[in-house]
Amino acid sequence: MGIYLVSVGAQEWFGEEEDGRGDVAAGLNEELGRRGLPPYASVPEEASFAPGSGTAFEEKLVPPMDGFTALCRAHLSREEEEMLCGWTVLVPVSLDEEIELPVESAHDLTTTIAGAPQILALAERLAEAVELPSDALPATSDNLELTSWFLDGQAKRTAAARPGRWGDDLDTAFYVAVYLRAAQHSIRRGCPIVYS
Repeated sequence: MGIYLVSVGAQEWFGEEEDGRGDVAAGLNEELGRRGLPPYASVPEEASFAPGSGTAFEEKLVPPMDGFTALCRAHLSREEEEMLCGWTVLVPVSLDEEIELPVESAHDLTTTIAGAPQILALAERLAEAVELPSDALPATSDNLELTSWFLDGQAKRTAAARPGRWGDDLDTAFYVAVYLRAAQHSIRRGCPIVYS
């Protein structure tokens, strides 16, 4: 058990079954229409969790978040921190402000949708602040690749070889990396990312 960030394919996104997110998809498109934006309709089919393929996203949020919260407060405005940490659905659509829908999500009574381009910009600022060696991290997150990299010792070994502020608090670096890769994945694949 635990909290995961996962990518969602078209069948689940538009689905009306119990695990479907059809209400969220419809509510988002209605809100986009109000803002004069086109609907978000081109969601790819479910991707397979093949390590290294880059077609799916799945990470488990395991470490404590205290250091990450402190980092956000030090480098982001209150509004930016709320945007980065407050969404329940991430979509590859540019949204100047989040969309809140009265639809129950996995861990909240409402659904808060954020735009991946905005989340990416905030995550990149935090990555720069901690000197995150993005080129040393796993490039994909198909099957808990970041989670394993940080928790199984590779991050510690890399920090010894490539010292920097990121290595001072690997729990914080983990969350910076997860939000960075989640936003990148959403934009690259054109898919939603959700908490489950």
